[in-house]
Amino acid sequence: MRRYLSIAILLLAPAAAFAQAPTPADYQAVLTALGKQGDFKDNVLRVNVPRNDLHVTIDGVATPTPFGFGGWLALTKGTGGMEVMMGDLVLTEDEVNPVMSALLNNGLDVTALHNHFFFDSPRIYYMHVHGHGSAADLAAKVKPALALIGERPTDVSARQAPQGSVGTTGRAITGTLDSASLAKIVGYDGEQTGAVYKITIGRPDIALKEMGAAINARMGLNTWAAFYGSDADAVVAGDIAMLDREVTPVLKSLRSSGIDVVAMHHHMTGVDPQVIFLHYWGKGDARKLATAFRAAIDQTGARAKR
Repeated sequence: MRRYLSIAILLLAPAAAFAQAPTPADYQAVLTALGKQGDFKDNVLRVNVPRNDLHVTIDGVATPTPFGFGGWLALTKGTGGMEVMMGDLVLTEDEVNPVMSALLNNGLDVTALHNHFFFDSPRIYYMHVHGHGSAADLAAKVKPALALIGERPTDVSARQAPQGSVGTTGRAITGTLDSASLAKIVGYDGEQTGAVYKITIGRPDIALKEMGAAINARMGLNTWAAFYGSDADAVVAGDIAMLDREVTPVLKSLRSSGIDVVAMHHHMTGVDPQVIFLHYWGKGDARKLATAFRAAIDQTGARAKR
C-alpha cells in the first residue's frame, strides 16, 4: 500500500516541481559569494539585485520594486568552460559613475546606460553589464560594483522633483488587477509578484549566440510588460525587443494607442542581428493598456499566441 501511495503522490505532484533543475555547484557558489538570491532555469543562473531600498514615484504614481526596479545578473555556460555573464543594474544618479568605474576596473564591460522612465523621483538609470570567465572569477569581478549599490541613502528631498511628480511619495493606487483577463488579451501568462503582474515574452525567432551560449529570454533577450494598480486605474511599463525593421511599426502602434515611448537603445554590443530595445509607459484602464501592448508586439516576431 505504501508503494502505491508514493506513486500516487508523484503522479499528483505539480509538473513544475520537476521542471527546475538543481543549481550547479559553481552557480550556487556565485550566489553565496555575492550574498544574493536567484534561480537556475533554462541553463541560466539568474541573480536577483532588487532595489528594495528605493521608493520611486513615476509621473505622480508611487510604484513598488517589482514594477521595474529589480536589477539582475545572468550567467550561462559557453564553449570551452567559459561563462557568459549579462546583467542590468538599477542605479541612482550618484551611483552611476562609481559603479561603472568598479566594473571597468575589474575587467567587465558596460554595454549600455539609459533611463526607463520619465518624471521619476529619484531619477533612476539602468546599466548593462557583460563579461566572460569562470563563474567564480565573474562573481569576484562584479562584487565590488554591487557593494556600491544602495551604499548610502539617496537624499531626494534636496533635489527638485521632476515635472508631474507629487513629492517623493506619490499617489498610491489601490485595488486589484484581473490578471487572467490581461493574460488573455496579451496571449501569454505572467507572474504575480506582490501587487505587480508581469508578462515576459521571449524572442526565440532571434537566434543569438555568444561563445556557443544561447542568449535567451533569461539572459535578457525578451519583451515584457509590468502592470500595477486596478482594472480601472492602472499603469504599465516595459520593454520591447525589436529587430531594425520592426522599430517604426512598433513606434507607430504604441503612439496610436496613446502609450508614451520613453527610451530606445541597445543592451548588447557586437551582436548579429542587432537588437533594439524600447521602453514605454502608460496609464489608464488595464485592459486598454494590455490591448495596446499586444498591438505593439504583434508588429514583431514575438507575436502573441492565438
